Amino acid sequence: MIASAHPEVQEYKHWDDIMDNLDYVKDLLDELSAFNNANRITPKSTDVCSYLKTILSSVKPTLDYLDITLVTDIPDSLPVMMLDQIKIRQMLLNLLKNAWEAVPVPGGKITVSACPQNPGISINIQDNGCGISPEQQATIFQPFFTTKESGTGLGLPIVKQIAEAHNGSISLESSPDHGTIFHIFLG
Repeated sequence: MIASAHPEVQEYKHWDDIMDNLDYVKDLLDELSAFNNANRITPKSTDVCSYLKTILSSVKPTLDYLDITLVTDIPDSLPVMMLDQIKIRQMLLNLLKNAWEAVPVPGGKITVSACPQNPGISINIQDNGCGISPEQQATIFQPFFTTKESGTGLGLPIVKQIAEAHNGSISLESSPDHGTIFHIFLG
């Protein structure tokens, strides 16, 4: 609004810095809102098999471009479940993005598998990335903890809230230089 009313401000040498900071604040507020609302779900009947395959096919072009191998082990049949499709997609995309940022390029490998687990499903996302130290594992799901230079530290806490809102849980196995496996259970 300022720039449209006063175009001369765009000539100010710090204008781009101000706009970058405003974009960052907007993104941070979006993350805070997502964190605050992660446990509010609107579930609907979902063919989990088809749904997972759709999400994975949407990220495959990005992974191909980055020269990261995506291996999937999704059975042809999984139970139909009541899921908030927007939130589950957000959860899975966040975990996949974390994985592709952790793996070596080229040579990165991400494996996504799913299987029925009474009374729900189990989803595993494994990578051959840098791994997570035991110290970081103890705090990784706490809000505002991050190892990323530009991270907000809200991605994994949001993931945890989404899993728990679906009567589920999330855990991980990891060691430095040997990759990470996130285990998600949705009930």
